[in-house]
Amino acid sequence: MTQDTAAFMPPYRLLMGAGPSNVHPRVLQAMASSLVGHLDPNFLAVMDDVRSLLRYVFRTENPVTLPISGTGTAGMEAAMVNIIEPGDTFVVAINGYFGQRLGEIAGRSGANVIAVEHEMGKAVDAERVREALARAGKVKAVGVVHAETSTGAASSIKEIADVAHEAGALLVVDAVTSLGGVELHVDEWGVDVCYSCTQKCIGAPPGLAPLTLSPRAVETLQSRTTKVRSFYLDLTELSSYWDRRAYHHTAPISMIYALREALRLIAEEGVEARWERHTRNGESLRAGLHAMGLNVVADPEVQLPSLTAVRAPEEVDEAQARRYLL
Repeated sequence: MTQDTAAFMPPYRLLMGAGPSNVHPRVLQAMASSLVGHLDPNFLAVMDDVRSLLRYVFRTENPVTLPISGTGTAGMEAAMVNIIEPGDTFVVAINGYFGQRLGEIAGRSGANVIAVEHEMGKAVDAERVREALARAGKVKAVGVVHAETSTGAASSIKEIADVAHEAGALLVVDAVTSLGGVELHVDEWGVDVCYSCTQKCIGAPPGLAPLTLSPRAVETLQSRTTKVRSFYLDLTELSSYWDRRAYHHTAPISMIYALREALRLIAEEGVEARWERHTRNGESLRAGLHAMGLNVVADPEVQLPSLTAVRAPEEVDEAQARRYLL
């Protein structure tokens, strides 16, 4: 049997899906840089740059701010396995597919999951979360998706954070489709755990999940009475690598090069200017869609600037339309 050894030359695509997004040539060039060891002094300096830049983009001073090796779902799972212990109660606001996934992973982590269901395309209602907390008794954490990828709807994080903290619970926020493209203030809004990905608004290839923990969340992690269920995602171990340079696993060196360059591009533009650019571009896109007679899923008042979910007309074969666009 012979093997095909021809080089792979992927076609150029203008990526208009929910992710990955197109990557700046500088990011691709950085990713192609020569490898060094994951404990090389030069690479350790890159790690320090990445942490500082992530704090800038998250709008936080949290010491525990780092990229998890894996995509956004790895960030989601890291958040759950580190905060949740078996028997903890976790309240999750669900207004789309990724809220459902957050609840699923919390359950697999041993939580008693209380779902607060919302209509698709609507924002999470903080008052409904408050009512669920009042009925639930002692709650370890509340989870919410800031930018629901499946519908294009944004939720008001500050209001939900206030509700969670009034009940003595941590707030876990999924910022997979918002970090770097939608206004987000981790410290100012009172977010305790926030995770994201690299392949959407950050503008890098998929492969890392930026994550940050508030001091409250770190205290919760350090006071666990059971071991974190995942060795690979254990933030007590990962923090030792990023702080004391103690070996945990081999870091994805090339991806961290790429992330550093993508974050540098954000800092050069200014994160606030980047939020504004996404807002302008999103408004222009939706104006064009409406001019074509197409509707979107999210309500206008909660529409994300970074992602627009389009409704296919009933008479259109949406699979055929996607093949045509490709």
